[in-house]
Amino acid sequence: MKDQITVAVIGSGYGGYLHATGYNRVSKVNVRLKYVVDKYDLEKAKVFAGQHGIEQALSDIEVALEDPEVDIIDIVTPPASHAELVVQASKAGKNVICEKPLTGYFGEADDPQPIGRVSKRKMYDAVLADLQKIETVVAECGTKFMYAENYVYSPNVLKAAEIIERKKSKILYMKGEESLKGSSSPVAGDWAQTGGGTLIRVGTHPLAGLLWLKQVEAKARGEEIGLKSVTADIGTVIPSLSSYERRHISADPKDVDDFATVVVTFSDDTKAVVLASDTVLGGTKNYVEIYANDATLMCNITPNDTMQSYLLDEDGIEDMEISEMLPSKLGWQKPFIVPEIVRGYTGELQDFVECVAYDREPLSNFQLACDTMRVAYAAYLSAEEGRRIDF
Repeated sequence: MKDQITVAVIGSGYGGYLHATGYNRVSKVNVRLKYVVDKYDLEKAKVFAGQHGIEQALSDIEVALEDPEVDIIDIVTPPASHAELVVQASKAGKNVICEKPLTGYFGEADDPQPIGRVSKRKMYDAVLADLQKIETVVAECGTKFMYAENYVYSPNVLKAAEIIERKKSKILYMKGEESLKGSSSPVAGDWAQTGGGTLIRVGTHPLAGLLWLKQVEAKARGEEIGLKSVTADIGTVIPSLSSYERRHISADPKDVDDFATVVVTFSDDTKAVVLASDTVLGGTKNYVEIYANDATLMCNITPNDTMQSYLLDEDGIEDMEISEMLPSKLGWQKPFIVPEIVRGYTGELQDFVECVAYDREPLSNFQLACDTMRVAYAAYLSAEEGRRIDF
C-alpha cells in the first residue's frame, strides 16, 4: 500500500471543482493535491489552487507528467481534449482519471460547418477507431485507467448493485434519465466543443450507470452479457420556440441535440431505456429504475426527499444554492443534501485513490468508458438512419 497518493488535476473549471472537493473528503488514504493545470488561464488556476489546498498552479502539463511524485493525472478538461491527454498521461507512466466522455467526434479539416452536420456514420467509425487506439496505448503502458462516471458511485445505485449481486437477480428492464433546462456552459450548444448534445453531456451518466448495473448482474450470475443493438430517436425542440417561449430554458443548441431517447438491447434480450433532455424545468432530474425478476429498485438521485423546505423569502441565503437549475428558493423545494456524496463524486474519488494505493481495479473502468461511447454514437447513427444498429 502507498501511504500517500499525489494528484495533478488537469482543468480548473466546474469539473475540477467537483473532483477537488471529492479529494478533500477521501478517507483512509492520504491525498496530496500537488498541481492544478490550466493551459489557457493560469490566473484562474492560481485562484482555484488557493480555494482547494493545491500546492501549485501550472499552465504546462509536462511539468506534472515529468514529476516522479505524481501518481494520478486527473483529466477534467473540455471533452475534445480527453483522448489526447489520456494517451499522453498513459505514455508518461501515470495512472489516469478521465471525466466523461472518454472521447467523441469533434471535427476534421474537410468537414462541413457546423460539425453537427457531419454524417453520423463518419462520426461512429471515427469514434470506434479512436477507442481502439486509446485501448492499445492504455494496455501497453500498464497503468490504471479510471472512468469518472459518478452515477456508478451514487449511494442508492451502489445499494441497488449490492442487492442485485446478493440475490443474483435477473434484470429485465432498466430506465435512467438525466434531464434539466440546459447548461451554464457557453459552448454546450457547439458540437465541435462537446462531441454531441444532451445525450453526450448528460445522457451518458444514466447510460453508463445502466451498463454498469448489467455487468454487476452478469458477474453475480456467472454469465457473459454484451451489447446487442441500439435504437434511438434524437433531435432538437428548442429552435422551434420563440425567444419568449424559451425564456426559462438555458440551452442554446446550435448544431447539437436537446432531446434523446435511446433503447439498448443486451445479448440476453433484456432492455434499457435512457432519456436525456434540455427542455425540462423544475431542477435537475436524475434517476435509475431497475425491474428484475424478483425485485424493483428505484434510485432517485436528484431531487429526492431527504429534506423539504418552504421559504417565503431568500433573506440571508441569497448566495446559497439549495438545488441545481432552479431560479428561486421560494415555496416548496427539495434541497440537495451533501450533493457531492448523493451524486457519487465522493465515492468515485475514494474508489480511484484506493485503486492506486492498494493496486486494485476501479468499479468504473475503461470497458465502461468504451461501451458508453459505442452506444452513444450508435444512437446518433440510429437516429440519423432511422434503423436499429446491431453490434
